[in-house]
Parts: sequence; structure tokens; C-alpha cells
Amino acid sequence: MGRSIVLNSSGKAVQNYGDVSRETLERLRIYVDLVLKWQPAQNLIAPSTIPEIWTRHVADSLQTQWSYPEAKTWVDVGSGGGFPGVVTAILLAEDPDAHVHMIESNQRKAAFLRTALRETGSSGTVHAGRIESVAKEWPHGSVDAVSARALASLDLLFQLSEPFTVTGAKAVFHKGQDFQREVNEASARWHFDMIEKISVVDPESRMLLFSNISNRPE
Repeated sequence: MGRSIVLNSSGKAVQNYGDVSRETLERLRIYVDLVLKWQPAQNLIAPSTIPEIWTRHVADSLQTQWSYPEAKTWVDVGSGGGFPGVVTAILLAEDPDAHVHMIESNQRKAAFLRTALRETGSSGTVHAGRIESVAKEWPHGSVDAVSARALASLDLLFQLSEPFTVTGAKAVFHKGQDFQREVNEASARWHFDMIEKISVVDPESRMLLFSNISNRPE
């Protein structure tokens, strides 16, 4: 990915090296403030990670869009509090051709996601429903890339994203130190090309980039 970003523990001062514009940084700050404001009622992130929100969540989520910088239309499945969906939308906010679709079944979290997009001036649509139902009949055009973070096993992620990847969409999934076991298990049911990237946030974690995903015939 070739990207680097340095964030302080409070999140109020961020230094970057040509990758994050001043406008993007301001949108990220607005978003983080919203997460912290809604956190007591919504539990958007694990409470233990609040002090590290800029590294554990923001910087980690920046890697999603960086994985496929040419992708314009994204689908983020199981968006939760918006990591990485809202962060991807923020990074693409200055591109008039870009759009991020976020699928989230929790109605209250979906309301938060809509607020985050509006307050940060980012282009996106929130689909409040189960991933299987929303993806089954997709009327919103072609998709370039699918993302997910801390959602499900790799095998299940391939199932959930199949309506998009079957038409050529690529995928990027954040995975922890047990990623190789998940890859091995998914290989029994799926064909795919994979690029493995070490996370810039945690050297034990990986960004797994997939293309040419297809189900193995039984």
C-alpha cells in the first residue's frame, strides 16, 4: 500500500505524509467527535478502545480505501459504527464519481451512519437491513469493491459478498492473527486470487485483498 500516517493518542493532532488532505482530516475529526458523542447510547466501538480510537479504528480503516484506490463504488457490509465504511466515504468525499453503500441491520446504527455521512459531507447511502436481503436484488448499479471489518469468518464473508463479486467486484477484508486458518478453510469452498498486506496499525493483522472470487463446484 505504501501509505503512512502518524496519529497522536488524543486524536487532536494528526500528521500525515501527503496521503490525507486537510479537508479530509477535518472530516475525520468531525466523524470521531460524532462517534464519541453517540457512543454512550449506541456502543459503536468497544469501550476499551475509546482512548485509541484514532489508531485502532480510524488509521486501521484508512487502509480499506488505500487497498483499492481506483475503486469508485464501494459496498461495506455489516457497517456497524462506520469503520471502515464512513472512513472510506470521507476519503472519497472530494470525488464526485465516488459513492459508498453501507449495509447495516441495526436501525439505530443505520441512523448514526446517515448522520455521519451528512455531517461530514460524504457521499454514501445507508441500507438498513440484513446483508442477504439487501444484496439479493441490487438495483444500484455495478460495484467496484466490497469491504468488511470484524464481521465474520472469511468463508461467510465470501457468501455475503457473492452478489457483488460474481459480477467482478474485488474485496478487502481486515483480519487478525488467525487469518491463515480462515484462508485455508475458505479455500475448500472458494477459488480466489489473494494479496496479503501487513496492517500498518498491527503487524500481527492483515489486509486481505481478493479478486476473481468464485464458488468451487461441489
